[in-house]
Amino acid sequence: MKNERDLASVDALIVPGGESTTVIRLLERFGLVEPIKARVRGGMPFWGTCMGMIVAASDVADMDQKTLGLLDITVRRNAFGRQIASAEVDLDVPVLGPAPFPAVFIRAPWVERAGAGVDVLASQDGHGVFVRQGNVIGTSFHPELTGDDRMHQYFISLIKA
Repeated sequence: MKNERDLASVDALIVPGGESTTVIRLLERFGLVEPIKARVRGGMPFWGTCMGMIVAASDVADMDQKTLGLLDITVRRNAFGRQIASAEVDLDVPVLGPAPFPAVFIRAPWVERAGAGVDVLASQDGHGVFVRQGNVIGTSFHPELTGDDRMHQYFISLIKA
């Protein structure tokens, strides 16, 4: 997606892992910050995974970093540690059913603060790692790196709603 016309052609948006300051700069350069905010505020489902959750947050702990402000959360970048600390964890995610979800954390953020309108749907080490606020979800982990499609099915249910 490179422009507002491309954005208008989608029913939902997933912002995956990467480098958050670079992605925000690119969204600004291509004039997509305000159009994305408007579409999401108008009801378009949005899912930020790992870096995408940082981009969606309202604040980044201990940093003056621009974000989209779509989720009333404060996140901490690289909260679980450096690359060497990356891991797959059996995560309890009740909204996905009784079986644990194989959450892949890679230099992942965590939620340090969740506003009153934010539902924390899963936690790891006492910090939120899966949150939802209306039509916006954020995950600290990378569901796309597993063979388990329950997170994707959950997001699809938001699109269909």
